[in-house]
Amino acid sequence: MKKKIAIAMGGYSSEYRISINSGNMVYKHLNRDLYEPYRVHILQKEWFVVADDDTPYPINKNDFTVKIDGKIISFDCVFNTIHGTPGENGLLQAYLELVGIPQTTCGYYQAALTFNKRDLISVLKPYGIKTAVNYFLDKEDKVNAEEIIAKVGLPCFVKANRAGSSFGITKVKSEEELVPATKNAFKEDDEVIIESFLDGTEVSVGVITYKGKVKALPVTEIISENEFFDYEAKYLGKSQEITPANISEEKTKQVQKIAKLIYKKLKMRGFTRSEFIFHDGEPHFIEMNTTPGLSQASILPQQAEAAGISLTELYGSAIETALKAP
Repeated sequence: MKKKIAIAMGGYSSEYRISINSGNMVYKHLNRDLYEPYRVHILQKEWFVVADDDTPYPINKNDFTVKIDGKIISFDCVFNTIHGTPGENGLLQAYLELVGIPQTTCGYYQAALTFNKRDLISVLKPYGIKTAVNYFLDKEDKVNAEEIIAKVGLPCFVKANRAGSSFGITKVKSEEELVPATKNAFKEDDEVIIESFLDGTEVSVGVITYKGKVKALPVTEIISENEFFDYEAKYLGKSQEITPANISEEKTKQVQKIAKLIYKKLKMRGFTRSEFIFHDGEPHFIEMNTTPGLSQASILPQQAEAAGISLTELYGSAIETALKAP
């Protein structure tokens, strides 16, 4: 009997359109011999299934069922493709655990932790994971530009602490730019992280659970046409993404080993994509994405293809892993 799969897409953040693209790609490539997929839009005002004729059918939030043509449909698994809240910060994961439905990403604690850049860095430090020098701000804090620059230097990056890496981020080159950059970041979150500039090769490492085993995918080198890997670089073609990366085999194995260590220590499930910069020859961890983009042009599917894994195999493996999870 085919498993009924709800593909959750959308979300409440600035990246909801990107999530819709990812969700539609999963819908297109799921094996119809094994699965019966449904496109579920999770939006701030309403949750609904989108039928093939674009008719919306509201989701019953009491048990995550939907009534279509008089028949109540229950889902065997949720394929989570939501970037940002509520699919990447643990809210959807916690809700689905309460109603007893497996889902394809990590647990709610891991999602909340990895979505909070400040807390994630704190957890990883005891394992010897190198990062940028960091300075943290809450919305009510006074911005002491002199103190910040003394700690992180210039240039530096100002980011929203609990948001994706595409919005609320500014590369600051002078003291005068610092306050406007924090105001931009505070539009996305009430916590801000300021990071020292790491000069070096930027790479992205996908780690997945595939056929029951934790697997590091081929590494991608990111060369942005802009000053950093921002929204335009990530989604509008303003970057080169080279898979496998033009780095030595030794560096490839080194960064893959660290990415797998992080995945295992955090007890992750599903797909993750961790970003690193080789600064002074050593990989420095930037962040982990637990619901990475899944469209054909996205980095993790590129890496899977380089590893000989088709999109149908990749997406199917995520569902089977979720269904077998304790």
